[in-house]
Amino acid sequence: MDKLPTIYLEQKKHRNDEQLLVRFTYNSKLVALLKTVKGTYWSKSLTSWYLKNTPENLKAITTLFNGVTDVDSSKITKNQLFKRDLTEPQKTLLNNFYLFLKGKRYSKSTIQTYTFFVADFVNFHTKTPLEELTNRDVELFIETVFIERDYSISSQRQFISALKVFIIFCPHTKINDLVLERPKKSRKLPSVLSQEEVLKIIRCTQNLKHRAILALIYSCGLRISELINLELSNFHIERKQLIVKNGKGRKDRYVSLAESFLPLLSNYYYSYNPKVYFVEGQNGGKYSTESIRQFLKRSCLRAGIRRTVTPHTLRHSYATHLLENGVDIRYIQSLLGHTRPETTMIYTHVRRKDLMEIQNPLDIALQKLNNVDKNKENVLLSRNI
Repeated sequence: MDKLPTIYLEQKKHRNDEQLLVRFTYNSKLVALLKTVKGTYWSKSLTSWYLKNTPENLKAITTLFNGVTDVDSSKITKNQLFKRDLTEPQKTLLNNFYLFLKGKRYSKSTIQTYTFFVADFVNFHTKTPLEELTNRDVELFIETVFIERDYSISSQRQFISALKVFIIFCPHTKINDLVLERPKKSRKLPSVLSQEEVLKIIRCTQNLKHRAILALIYSCGLRISELINLELSNFHIERKQLIVKNGKGRKDRYVSLAESFLPLLSNYYYSYNPKVYFVEGQNGGKYSTESIRQFLKRSCLRAGIRRTVTPHTLRHSYATHLLENGVDIRYIQSLLGHTRPETTMIYTHVRRKDLMEIQNPLDIALQKLNNVDKNKENVLLSRNI
């Protein structure tokens, strides 16, 4: 009997969380076994299976494949940077920091992210008293841990932000807040679909609930977190409006409901009869964000769209299409729930309408050359000039 491929385990930050990557040469038997572990997903960008990085999941994977095939966990066991060994005083400190953040009314996501980064920082310098920590210790942590984990610039900026709050909570360190600098944010243009592509994706989504989700995300420019927290009471059908409560930055905002979406909304509501939230899981409660990402990928494949499309791509497309239709940038800022106009201004760089109206200098040069002598045959680039 042929030996099954070796399984390689790694750890990596993905979707703002620590994930356990499970890599192996494709084998249907191994895939079937892996799918029995709850919370396991395939990532096209990582070209790997992954699940949340917890001791329980690591044990589940190694136990599952024990005696089935070889499991190479050398990238985990040899690297102690990823293993926390906090003392009781450190655990107490971090618990108090967590409560401090809650008292400051930070969002749940921010609290988790800040506590995670500070816990790693404290654990990394576990032999150094807090009172002795300096800016150089911060740099050493970044140079070692962040490079090793291949963290993004965005994650590094979040760590610096977390540390600035931590030294307010714990002021007896030697870390100088004024010297702490966040690296410049990457200025990447958002990925945008055409209106035809958006409609094609919605049409290719066969499940009624899934179609309603994608149509609402695009037509209202919702973040995925806003969609799953949306309650039925937030819909004001008579005014054709939707109120997004407690969005990013704890802001409420109104967005208009598309006239064409209302029949789909009615069909979905009477078919699924949700109780509290706009979309609910099989056992009630909030719907899974990962489920939305997965069925969106399947819809894109059916629509023949091969590039990466996420729920946030639909939000980017909504904003860009509004701008192309002549909506004022200030209204778009309000509809998206942006605090700063600079955030919304990025869509001015991707709108297609204005770009299409700009005449290319190469075309102008050829036109001038052809206008010199109109009796001659037009000069084309495909021939000798």
